[in-house]
Amino acid sequence: MVIGVAFFLFAFAEKRNHARILSEVNLQFTNDENLYLTEEAVNKLLIQNEIRVKSIGKETLDLNRVESLLESHEMVENAEVFLSVDGKMGAKITQRKPLGRVMASAPFYLDRQGFKMPLSEYYSARVPVLTGVREEHLKEVFPLVDYITKDEFLTRHVTELQRRRDGKYEISLRKLDFVLVFGEVKDIELKFKNFKAFYQKALKDKKLDAYQKVDLQFGDQVVCTKK
Repeated sequence: MVIGVAFFLFAFAEKRNHARILSEVNLQFTNDENLYLTEEAVNKLLIQNEIRVKSIGKETLDLNRVESLLESHEMVENAEVFLSVDGKMGAKITQRKPLGRVMASAPFYLDRQGFKMPLSEYYSARVPVLTGVREEHLKEVFPLVDYITKDEFLTRHVTELQRRRDGKYEISLRKLDFVLVFGEVKDIELKFKNFKAFYQKALKDKKLDAYQKVDLQFGDQVVCTKK
């Protein structure tokens, strides 16, 4: 009898759990300092694809489909969807992160994975501007932009990267009047190490305004052209 009662209660609870209607959708943006995608836009995406979460039973909701649908959005890098025991669907959404803004005929971002990312209607990122760069140059320029983004000093100073026709790059710096000639995208760490040493010495000697061009293309040397 005890086993029968236990089985009945288990079956009853299981049936009730299967029949439970999802009552709420909880969205969490893991990098919510800059919202390139809003909660309203996510809900609209679900509705347009006929996933009306609040009217679907727990056992009929295909979590993999919902995850794939969310990750198909052009602003989403990753999505993790789960269900709670009290009938709520949760989704942790990681948005794509732009590293640079490519000034093409139709501007777009370069994201942290090295891919083309559309501009957002909700937020404009404060990132370096990339000029002379086309979509086919993204793989080339990505290591340079990625390095700058991960360096506090460079992030604070770099405002623009320009790709010349010869495939070499020049960098514009905030509040500094000279052009920084970087050259080809190679020896990135060495070149910026040399530049930081030059910057500290010129700052100490109060000579940052004395140059019109600073060239990092010559190994351990920093070649400067005075105004």
